[in-house]
Amino acid sequence: MENKGFTLIEVLITTAIFAVLIFVVSAMLNDIYVNSNQQLSSMSNIDQARAAATAFTNEIRNATTGVDGSYPLNQATDGQIIFYSNFGTNNSAVQRIRYYVLGDILYKGVVLPTGSPLAYNLSSELISPAITGISNQGSPAFYYYDGNYSGTGSALTQPVNINQVRFVKINLMVKNQITPTDSSVFPVSAGAAIRSVKDNLGN
Repeated sequence: MENKGFTLIEVLITTAIFAVLIFVVSAMLNDIYVNSNQQLSSMSNIDQARAAATAFTNEIRNATTGVDGSYPLNQATDGQIIFYSNFGTNNSAVQRIRYYVLGDILYKGVVLPTGSPLAYNLSSELISPAITGISNQGSPAFYYYDGNYSGTGSALTQPVNINQVRFVKINLMVKNQITPTDSSVFPVSAGAAIRSVKDNLGN
């Protein structure tokens, strides 16, 4: 009489094949999940950088004379810019705004005028990160142009004479980080003319 059923060896082989298939499928699903999360994180970083760049251009476009009589633009270097603006303030107070890059973070510092007469107490500066996960490394975060700039052309060289600046551009190199070893970056840039000092530039 013939035996119908599985031998022990057949059972072991089937179990091993099943285990390998489970491992492969699990690894694939894990890769899909991890890559999806990293792609979403990268997209989020880019969106945040765009939002930060938009906020910056709105503020620099509306740069104006400080309450203490300071020129609209106070400092203009590759990694730091200081200016005065009343954009986004409820009481139209002209704030002293400072953007600067430190490591992989773009920080924003704000000083509100206080006292009588109004003045800027630098020790009261409120600093917060505007965007994290940038990698400018040798690439300027800020570019400055004179009144001859029409959308193309070379930026002013450092040290910049702030009295010549009519247009300012922010340039953020955002880390993609699609994979843990990914070192590529996504450029986010925006610019605006300073309305209070512009001559032949558009908005």
